Amino acid sequence: MTPHIEALKEDIANIVIMPGDPKRAKYIAENYLTNYKLINEVRSMFGYTGFYKDKKVTVMASGMGMPSMGIYSYELFKFYDVDIIIRIGSCGSYTDKLNIFDVILTDSVYSDSSYAKVQNNFTDNILHPSLEVNNIIEKTALENNIKIHKERIYCSDVFYKEKDDFVNKYETLNCVGVEMESFALFHNANILNKKAACILTVSDSLVTKEATTSQQREKSLNDMIKLALESALLIN
Repeated sequence: MTPHIEALKEDIANIVIMPGDPKRAKYIAENYLTNYKLINEVRSMFGYTGFYKDKKVTVMASGMGMPSMGIYSYELFKFYDVDIIIRIGSCGSYTDKLNIFDVILTDSVYSDSSYAKVQNNFTDNILHPSLEVNNIIEKTALENNIKIHKERIYCSDVFYKEKDDFVNKYETLNCVGVEMESFALFHNANILNKKAACILTVSDSLVTKEATTSQQREKSLNDMIKLALESALLIN
C-alpha cells in the first residue's frame, strides 16, 4: 500500500485505464467490466479491477491536474508494477475544426508546467506517449469505426487564466486543445521506463463556447471508453 492507494499489489492489473473523474471510473466499472471489485477508495479516488471480455484491467481515477496525476501514476508505475496507463479524459478545444464529443489521440503534449523540472530537472516542454500503444489505439479505432484526431495537446497547470492566448497556442504551438494531466503522466512513464497514452474527448470549445454538462462528461464519453478498453485487449 502507498499513502494514496490502499490496494494490494495483486489487486491491480498491469494495465490501468485512468479517467480523471472518480464517478467516471465507477461508471466504467458498472457498465463495462465483469467480476469487478472496488480496490481503492482513499480520498474517494475510486479504483476498480475486473474483466473487460477476457482481459483483466484496472480502472482508477487520477483526479484533476498534474500534481494529482503525478502522484497516482507514479505510485501505480513504481509500487504496483503497472506497465501501461491509458488516460481517458476531457479537453477544451482551441479550434472550430473540432466538435463537441470528437475524440483525440494525443501524439504529443506541450506544457509550460514546472512539474517535470521539479520532479527530476527535466526541462523540455514537449513529451510524447508510447508509440507502440498509440499504434494499437489507432488500429483499434479503425477496426471499430471510431473516428479519431491525432493531435498535439496543451497541458496546463491553471484552469482559470486571467488571459489565455489560446489562438497562439493553436497557431504557433500546434496545440488543438487543452487539458491538465497528460504531461505528468508521460513524464512519469518516461523516467520509470513504462508506457502511457492519452485519449481525450472534446467537452467544450473555447472558440464556439459550446460545453457539455458534468453528467455528460461522466456518462456520455462512450466512444473514448470503448476505444481504450478494446485497445487493452491487444496489449500484452
